[in-house]
Parts: sequence; C-alpha cells; structure tokens
Amino acid sequence: MLRREIPTQEDAGRVVVLAKSKLAPACLSDSSELYTPLQPWQTWDASMQPLCYWDDEPVALKVVSQPEDDWIDGRQWMAELPSRWFSLLSTALQVGAWLENHRFCGRCGSPATKLEAEFAMHCHACGHRNYPRISPCIITLVTYGESLLLARSPRFPPGRYSTLAGFIEPGESAEEAVHREVFEEVGVYVDQLRYFQSQPWPFPHSLMLGYFAEATTKRIRIDGVEIADAAWFSPRQLPMLPPPYSISRELIEVHLAKWDKNP
Repeated sequence: MLRREIPTQEDAGRVVVLAKSKLAPACLSDSSELYTPLQPWQTWDASMQPLCYWDDEPVALKVVSQPEDDWIDGRQWMAELPSRWFSLLSTALQVGAWLENHRFCGRCGSPATKLEAEFAMHCHACGHRNYPRISPCIITLVTYGESLLLARSPRFPPGRYSTLAGFIEPGESAEEAVHREVFEEVGVYVDQLRYFQSQPWPFPHSLMLGYFAEATTKRIRIDGVEIADAAWFSPRQLPMLPPPYSISRELIEVHLAKWDKNP
C-alpha cells in the first residue's frame, strides 16, 4: 500500500528506475520468476528523488536518459501487476515526467533546484517555483438506454473503441467540458450527467474525471480528427475495449453490470 509521505529523512530504501515511461524490472526475490518495478534495498544517491512509502518501505525514484532493452512500458506494468500497484506506478511516472521536463525555470530559463521537503523545483534567479503538472480531463460514457457510444482514436490499436475524453479548458467547468467535448467529437448532445469517480492517468500527467451522460439523440457526426470512428454498441455485441486498469473500462463495466441485472 502506498503512503503519500516523502521520505526525506531516509538515505536508503527501494528504488524505481525510470526512463521515457519505461521502468526497469527487478526480481521479486532470488528464487522468484515474478518481476516488479521495485529495485532491491540500496543506499540512495543525490540523483534520486525520495518518492513515497510502499508497504512501509521508503521508495526513491531515479530518472535516467535512456531505457535498457528489457525495461517495461508503464502501460504494460499496469496490465500485468495487480491493481494495488497502480498508485505507485502512476506516482512514479508522473513525478518522473515532471523531473525530466522542468529542469529549467519556465519563467527565466535558469537551472532549477529540486527541493527536499516537497515535490517542487525552485529558481534562485527569479524566485519562480513549479510543482508536478496535473492536467484535468473529463472522460465520459455516453449511453442511450442500454446502448453505449464508443469511439476510436487514430492512435488506438486496431479494433479498439473507448469512451470519449478531453482536456478541460481554462475557465471551464468539468460539466461544461463534457457537453463541449462530446459534441465536438461526435456531434451528440447529452443530458443527465452523473459524476462517477476520478483516476490519475500518468501518460503523462492527467487527472481523469469520470462521468456518465445520456444522449438526447443517436445521430453521430464524428470530427474526423481526434475521432476516426464512433458507433453505438449493444452490451451483447461489443468491440475490443480499453484495458481493465483504466477508468474508461470501469465506466463501461459499471454500465454493463447495470443492464445485466436489469435486462
């Protein structure tokens, strides 16, 4: 279990090694064929960022420039490890992206200094301080009775469909973003919005706010840019769905369970 306390007083512990969204694997034990991203207990050096406690053991993050050939992508780790690992993986990936992308001050361009007591980079030249970026997004399962409106991004693997999502714009509420994104991407008006739950999405630094929404019409008009295809699907005939660790899949599963109980 993850404890969100930065182990600043520790000088040794476990280590997660990260490069470009890939994490180095380590054997669970000398006699085990199971792998985790937690490296064995070791002394920490100045290049490591104290991160958190995991099962009461202190953990630090080490970001390097290039992954080795056997390193495993963050999405693959999430697919293969039990769900309890998601919090550690997402924290490491998001903090790692921040460390890599904010080495210099965004205001004056001077080198930034990493602070010890918090996740913060401080510029001694102009006083600017930045923190790990978190970008709020909405992710919405649009339904019409039992039917699900699912769509394909051009970036998806062949055959995969998912729920609709998009970034919240400056000055916009999450609910306004649901209406705007759904209409922009598939030309559908929605009502009866219902908040579900949130999920950090570390690719690279999103916070997904999950919603259910009911369409007022089944007519679809895709934008042809962010959405390559969209269609209404019956719970009894579904396409390839997003991975189980995603909030998108959880939205879908909750809807399917509802109609399985009330056919």
